[in-house]
Amino acid sequence: MVTLTYQERFKTLKGVFDEFTHRNLFTLQSKGVFDELVIPLKVGKESNVFIAKKGNNKVIVKIYRVQNADFKRMFEYIRKDPRYQYLNNKRREIIFSWTQREYKNLLRAEKAGVRVPKPLSWKYNILVEEFIGNGEPALPLKDSLPNYPYQFFDDIVVEMRKMYQAGLIHGDLSAFNILNHNDKPVLIDFSQATMVKTPNSDELLRRDIKNILQFFKKLNVNEDFEKIYKKITEI
Repeated sequence: MVTLTYQERFKTLKGVFDEFTHRNLFTLQSKGVFDELVIPLKVGKESNVFIAKKGNNKVIVKIYRVQNADFKRMFEYIRKDPRYQYLNNKRREIIFSWTQREYKNLLRAEKAGVRVPKPLSWKYNILVEEFIGNGEPALPLKDSLPNYPYQFFDDIVVEMRKMYQAGLIHGDLSAFNILNHNDKPVLIDFSQATMVKTPNSDELLRRDIKNILQFFKKLNVNEDFEKIYKKITEI
């Protein structure tokens, strides 16, 4: 059996990430969290998302850029979360906490039965989670309209209620971060999700609802805001 060196395993990523990130990718790979990064799925200003191999399966590896991420914006969001109220305003600490928070949020949502990618591992600025799709990655709702819009909308509201009952608000919900997988919603991108007890959580929930209502109105699904708000929040 041929064992690839550190440099060989990540030669295709040379110059993309700093040495710190390379080392942590190698550590996760060595622990069997994934075998190798295969192809970029999404490249953003603050993070890159890759499809990776794990045996015969695929996983998602999300890597926040330590040097490029807007840590000041992140700090404005995360400092309101009671879990991170003592966080220092330092770039690396904020980015690592931001990644950790996404991992914790996914764990909490999954435990509550919310349809989310299963979180698999976290290390500093790297998050590994379940691949959603049938061979090919499931598309976001904006690119894959549901066959039954009314049912799909209702399903989203059910997932939002599950989250709320688990003490969690997504905070950035839209047609960009809801996947359409087999005509069922899967909620992704939980980095901005926060606790219900966070001071601005109600504002974030209302924004989430408005985003969903606005999108589905284009699909001739017309629902009342207050009715949906009560569905989600009333125990």
